[in-house]
Amino acid sequence: MESKEKIKIVVAIASFAVLSIFFTAQYRKRRYRKCTQSSCYLHTEPKPQYSFKRVLADNSYSAFKHLKLGESNSETSLHSHPYEAEISALLENAEIEFSFGTESMDLKISDSYVWVETELQLKELADVLSKQRVFSVDTEQHSLRSFLGFTALIQISTQNEDYLVDTIALHDTLDVLQPVFANPSICKVFHGADNDVLWLQRDFHIYVVNLFDTAKACEVLSKPQKSLAYLLETYCGVATNKLLQREDWRQRPLSVEMLEYAQTDAHYLLYIANCLIAELRQHDSENSCCPDDKLRFVLEASRRSNTVCLQLYIKEIEISPGESAASSIISRHLNGQGGISSKACDLQFQDLVRRLCTWRDLMARVHDESLRYVLSDQAIIALADKVPTTQKEICTLISQADLNVDSLSSSSILPSPSPVVCSHLEDFNYLFQDKMGKLDDVFLEILQKHLGPDGSCPLSVFNYAILSKTNLKLTNRLVSKQNGIKNSKQVGQKASRELFVKKFSCKSPVYHNCRIFASDGRLLCYCDRRKLEWYVRRGLAKLVDDNPLAIMLLFEPKGRPEDEDNDFYVQSKKNICVGCGERNHYLRYRIIPSCYRMHFPEHLKSHRSHDIVLLCVDCHEVAHSAAEKYKKKIAAEFGIPLFVQKVVDSREAQVASQLSTSEVNTVEAGVSPLQLRTAAMALLRHGPRMPSKRREELRQTVMKYYGGREITEEDLEKALLVGMSPHERKRLERKKGMSLKHSKGTGFPNKEQESNARSMGTSPIDNALKVDGEGGLNTTKGEACGKQENGNDLEITMEVLASDSNNLSSDRSEMSEMKDMCVMDTDNCESRSQSEGTLDLFYPKSDGNASPKHNPKLSLLGHGPHGKEVVDHLLKEYGEDGIRQFCQRWRQTFVEAIHPRFLPAGWDVMHSGRRDFGEFSVYNPDKKAFAPANG
Repeated sequence: MESKEKIKIVVAIASFAVLSIFFTAQYRKRRYRKCTQSSCYLHTEPKPQYSFKRVLADNSYSAFKHLKLGESNSETSLHSHPYEAEISALLENAEIEFSFGTESMDLKISDSYVWVETELQLKELADVLSKQRVFSVDTEQHSLRSFLGFTALIQISTQNEDYLVDTIALHDTLDVLQPVFANPSICKVFHGADNDVLWLQRDFHIYVVNLFDTAKACEVLSKPQKSLAYLLETYCGVATNKLLQREDWRQRPLSVEMLEYAQTDAHYLLYIANCLIAELRQHDSENSCCPDDKLRFVLEASRRSNTVCLQLYIKEIEISPGESAASSIISRHLNGQGGISSKACDLQFQDLVRRLCTWRDLMARVHDESLRYVLSDQAIIALADKVPTTQKEICTLISQADLNVDSLSSSSILPSPSPVVCSHLEDFNYLFQDKMGKLDDVFLEILQKHLGPDGSCPLSVFNYAILSKTNLKLTNRLVSKQNGIKNSKQVGQKASRELFVKKFSCKSPVYHNCRIFASDGRLLCYCDRRKLEWYVRRGLAKLVDDNPLAIMLLFEPKGRPEDEDNDFYVQSKKNICVGCGERNHYLRYRIIPSCYRMHFPEHLKSHRSHDIVLLCVDCHEVAHSAAEKYKKKIAAEFGIPLFVQKVVDSREAQVASQLSTSEVNTVEAGVSPLQLRTAAMALLRHGPRMPSKRREELRQTVMKYYGGREITEEDLEKALLVGMSPHERKRLERKKGMSLKHSKGTGFPNKEQESNARSMGTSPIDNALKVDGEGGLNTTKGEACGKQENGNDLEITMEVLASDSNNLSSDRSEMSEMKDMCVMDTDNCESRSQSEGTLDLFYPKSDGNASPKHNPKLSLLGHGPHGKEVVDHLLKEYGEDGIRQFCQRWRQTFVEAIHPRFLPAGWDVMHSGRRDFGEFSVYNPDKKAFAPANG
């Protein structure tokens, strides 16, 4: 009997397995047959958003244009906030009052609400809202089956009624609500409005003015959580199912659960806001007895809320479609996260990934689908790895890749392959061809195939602009080919730009937006992760939040944001170009050039990020060009040349001083540092092979530096060190096998030599450098220059001439360490020695209380000497006020050049920039004075 039972069990299991295999095979066959359909699925599967007659943000590669008020026709007005003045007035107004009158509000939600789906109902709602002093708002978005996403529902609640606005049915007429939302006398209550504000701009040109964000109030009150679910449970005793937020809000009619969820979110917001404002006022009254406490809690919550209103929606536009996604996929799998790291190094694999990402990006835009709906990252990796040859293999690979995804992820419930893939399987055969053109050609050909005159996909308000924009490019390209024109210069410029972006742009986000709170819970500033770790490692702070990271200081900081009357440091910052909003690449840009800022007093420059912004390559080029022009203006205004124009070996100058006047005049003294270095390098490398005439010209250039005497190969090698950066020195040592450790030490004239120098009319060097045993620098003050080491040390006297500096080249990237030079001013030295003292290129001015410090970044080839002289002059003539005004001039120059539209809130041309250092700061003067004493 037992054996019969076992046989039955085995037969049952086998039968089940056979049936499973059979049904799986049948499913795959049906799926494959469906995938082989050539007609686009949109012909038989219309989407709700295809009923929209107009869209403000389409799927093209053009920038989003904001609402234009008045009759301004400037391009700038289309990319600026139309209500910036009104919002700024609210931020400056210190008498904002909140009186919601919801103390007697019934917390029990009713089953009744007003479903708004006709234009008449919408106008009636606008009329009701215009008579309110306050109303609450929430939105529900849909992003899975849309490329940019769209608002599917707006919930609005007054003290008397709840409204659910069907934004799909009323999409083209919702501008009726624009005046109400922009009315500064009506307060709009949101929770976590950062995204809602942008979505309303994107879909309806609705701009929120006068906002109270309950999430910002939670920040000010240092609540343990700031989610709406937490507030609903804490103040109203209501629990909500946040999983409903991920439901498909396009469906009509909405389910009972979804309707209840939507009504709840907005219904209780007014009551919650009233409770939070009461707590804010209580904190204000409790702290009113503290004269040093300048923070007003209600005002701070209002200010942070209205700062959110200043945000502008930006449509992300890539340099090359799908490039960022492809780079991310390749980067992840180069690090071995995808299990095929060896394959990821293959250029063919990377090329296929880029092609597939380009195709996915274009298909998502054409069909108005999200990227993850069209084709998952896992499917792209599988296709690029296996390179299937048949349509059946393509479908099988995609299905298997998606099945391997975690079952909890949303992508696991999506059809695989997607309808987009099934409708356009023939594209993959084209994408996998070995002899395929560049990505630009792939893009244009696929686009023409799907949206051209005989295209397989229907045109819509979302994809029409893609075709119209690209047709012009395609036509221009065809005309160029027909005329035999090949613009190699443009191609070269594009390649150079892309290489520059890849090499020099920031490889990771600059702003981490971590938060630092004071011990009383007030926000002090936003900063990066490293600064937080610095405080935590030293036991000066404790971690209070993980996402995003936040710490609370365990000591009282030296200053608070309100002390500066500026909110720049208490605002989160976006990783975008402040000029045009570019998100895909950016570089740091110093508004005040380093050649000046490096010489500022410590308390005017340290840990101050106000004047360091992010710019894309194009804006960076414009800003840099304007800065270079303004430097020339500064040079002319102060009479301080931009460049060190000539240098001469001071030892040879001393010998020359003993010669007759006629002998000295036979050779013009001094030579440009760059000319000297170039000539010495050329003679060392190619001297014997040069034409004799050219060789003699270069020898004369180097001889000018040495006072006209004959030169040797050793002299040429020493001349290479003039103005050379430490990096170049090390590279030269490795390349030529030279040991520069002995030759780079600087010898200085002794007393006898110093008197000889004075007899020549040159000023003595007050501050000398000594090379210590470890190759570092020790500074001495008031001593005559000491002994020479090994007779190989160089002494160089600089002559700043009045000739035009525009014909001199400078290498901004090379910052010389100047350990081997003693540079003096020999031009107009009498007047300088009487009024200003010696021109010292090594140290900032000393007040006599502390030893001067050597600055290793000063360069003869750059603007370092010019910058130091300008700063020294400003400090001497005008003090720190002169430095502040100087900074304001540079900020104004930057603003006029770039016209930045995305500067962080609180950025100001008139920013003071001063900072006081606390007891733990490494820049604290007391700590600095104490350190050498203990050293």
